[in-house]
Amino acid sequence: MSESPFPWSGFALALATAVGLIALGLPPLPILLMLLVWAGSLWLVGSTPPPPAPANGNGGISRDMMGDLVEHSETPVIVTEAGRVIIANLASRRLLGSHILGQDVRMALRQPEAVSLLESGEDGAAVVRGLARRKDIWRINRKNLDGGLSIVEFVNKTAEADISRAHTDFVANASHELRTPLASILGYVETLREDVENFDPKIGDKFLATIQREGRRLQDLVSDLMSLSRIEAEKHDLPSDTIDFGRLVERAARDAAGDRAERLDIEAHGDFRVCGDEQQLEQLVRNLVDNGLKYGDEDKLVTIRLQPQGDKRVVLSVQDRGDGIAPEHLPHLTRRFYRTDPGRSRASGGTGLGLAIVKHIVERHRGKLAVESTLGEGTRVKVTLPLDL
Repeated sequence: MSESPFPWSGFALALATAVGLIALGLPPLPILLMLLVWAGSLWLVGSTPPPPAPANGNGGISRDMMGDLVEHSETPVIVTEAGRVIIANLASRRLLGSHILGQDVRMALRQPEAVSLLESGEDGAAVVRGLARRKDIWRINRKNLDGGLSIVEFVNKTAEADISRAHTDFVANASHELRTPLASILGYVETLREDVENFDPKIGDKFLATIQREGRRLQDLVSDLMSLSRIEAEKHDLPSDTIDFGRLVERAARDAAGDRAERLDIEAHGDFRVCGDEQQLEQLVRNLVDNGLKYGDEDKLVTIRLQPQGDKRVVLSVQDRGDGIAPEHLPHLTRRFYRTDPGRSRASGGTGLGLAIVKHIVERHRGKLAVESTLGEGTRVKVTLPLDL
């Protein structure tokens, strides 16, 4: 573009005005200064304007700027041109590898659903499985830009799918656990009603005892389900009460044992104060002691110890002396309804939720849970909690 000519007509008008003012008797020096300022402003007005930003079809954003904008996004993003990857942010390089830059996007993804979306040339989305790992799930969103560019976004749906699957499994397992005692109760009741008048009282009493046992099991199961639901709802709320943990452990352990208290060996001396929920901590101790009494040898003691760990933590350990647990079962013990011996657990009145409840209580109190077991020797459960200092 050629430079704009100096606005002589405007300058001539300014000069004539200055001469007229001097002729009227005004001081010449201020008038000359005013003339210079006026001339300078006319020069700026008449100078060449700066060139406009180059049009690149993307609102004036260059490729380098686009790369900088998405580089540190937590969501993987790539930009393609003519089917090749020209921009890949840090998250996408971690997901797919740094080699994808400059590569054909179809070779970078290698997923039929994703390739179909990219080859369609249209905006859209697709869900793919196994993009980086065998069981992961990703939603791929594709948006066309001007200039033959396309932006592809990857949204991780794996955690969402895992939660949905966990809920489905939980409902299925809970339904099965509830249905079993209900079927037993209904079966015995129907048998009793078939011939009420001629029924043997001894057999009838036996049937009623079974109905009572299954009813209590059903009651315990519902109670544990409600406890677990309540604990999970509160897991992000830090407890605020200061609890004398030593006294709580001794009281809750004896309550859980009942008439089996002579099987307990308790050592919980010391000033161990924790910030916690008293009801939940009592439930934690009762569950651990109840498990120790159920699965430990009836002729041997269940040992309960409360000891400091450094200056900031306290460790509660509950050890039984029973058959122990095989190593392959240990990672799964805190899963809901998981049982190493289903028949024995149900016969002893277990719901399969005890350690799951313990785990969630420990997590809410910002503690740690560990289970150690040796076949033929027994099992020790350790709970580490922070002290209220």
